[in-house]
Amino acid sequence: MAAVGGAQPNWSSRFAFLMASVGFAVGLGNIWRFPYVTGENGGAAFVLVYLACAFGIGVPILMAELMVGRRGQGSPPTAMANVAEESGRTRHWKWVGGMGLLAAFVIEIIYSGIVGWVLWYLFKAITTGFAGMDAGSAVSEFEGMLANTGGMLFWTLLGLVITGLIIYFGVQDGIERAVRIMMPLLFCLLLGLAIYNVFAGGFGRAIEWLFTPDFSKISGGTVLIAVSQAFFSIGVAMGGMMTFGSYLPRSISISHSVLIIVVADTLVALLAGLVIFPAVFHHGLDPAAGPGLIFQTLPVAFAQMPGGHIFSVLFFLMLSVAGITSMVGLIETVTHWVEEKYGIVRHRSAMAVVGSIGILSALSLMSYNIFQDVAVGGMNFNALLEYLYEKILLPLGGLLIAVCTGWVIRKEHTRDEFTTLNSAMYELWHFLIRFIVPPAVLIIFVMGVLG
Repeated sequence: MAAVGGAQPNWSSRFAFLMASVGFAVGLGNIWRFPYVTGENGGAAFVLVYLACAFGIGVPILMAELMVGRRGQGSPPTAMANVAEESGRTRHWKWVGGMGLLAAFVIEIIYSGIVGWVLWYLFKAITTGFAGMDAGSAVSEFEGMLANTGGMLFWTLLGLVITGLIIYFGVQDGIERAVRIMMPLLFCLLLGLAIYNVFAGGFGRAIEWLFTPDFSKISGGTVLIAVSQAFFSIGVAMGGMMTFGSYLPRSISISHSVLIIVVADTLVALLAGLVIFPAVFHHGLDPAAGPGLIFQTLPVAFAQMPGGHIFSVLFFLMLSVAGITSMVGLIETVTHWVEEKYGIVRHRSAMAVVGSIGILSALSLMSYNIFQDVAVGGMNFNALLEYLYEKILLPLGGLLIAVCTGWVIRKEHTRDEFTTLNSAMYELWHFLIRFIVPPAVLIIFVMGVLG
């Protein structure tokens, strides 16, 4: 059966779709967040729990999102409404798609600021290579950046302008052209830096840290963090994959594509660990240094290692590429909805979305200094936004997407979208999305809300 809805732009090839989707999934969640979360939660034991969550929960929901996007042929709210209506259900399911849009917008407010930090540190790496930096000066440098709202805003807006220009030119002329260059560059940089670490020292320790499990470290809290990381890393329930799915021709297999996306995403996360942890261990630094691992701990290692100037430039260039490609997916989701909902041409809708995120990102940046102690319910602006998307929007959105595709959409409609799956694999997906994913994500949602 043909997809419901109006005409949509299409990806020109499977390669372009995969590069865009992997680019959206592979971001700071893999390279910045994954290493420090792993470090804080016991290394290899956390990696195993993360992999189980990514493949057992993330993959079925990601398949569902792409399926809804392609069959519904519209922005997330429109796509959800269309597939529900096709199965004789209410169009009020559009609100689930709306949650994805809101999640993308809220995440981008904070995420754009962190990408700004990365760009600023790329500039520092190019100009100084962090020469002579020790632990004290690294902390002072990072704290000085957080106190400098104007400087952070400049680099944040630069990242938004780069992303906005990619979105401005559309799916094929903008996003495809960018990811065809940026994603191979990202993979080459990541692989090259990991190979460098084989000879630079600390590699064996990093392998042991990442791949020798200590099951005593696993708790209910570990599972909650692992699922949150899987959602954040793969890009589940953020509307981005549903939007990319709406551009997906029926000739491209959803199931095969999802497998490639999640494997690539996981490999990048593990490779990032092999880039970061060898330097950390070799120079006697703390692998559980938290969010400061990238910005406070690694510059000290760069200052001490042979070729550290070049290594630091390549590392922050890699991080910048990963950040920008994920921003593209988040902003494209909202831009496409504005374009569709209000009939505004892409050029103007892209500028409106980027401009609004830029304004709100200023509030996010000031939450690190001027507004740090301005709190609502004990949370400042950033903490409130993080609670909203991490504890509410992502798990609740993933839960409702699973319920919709497992219980609301007719089985023959989902089967029609997964033609490349054999009967056994399709039944496995349908069983997971109906009986395993909803209760698992519901437990995670309740645990997150209750703290």
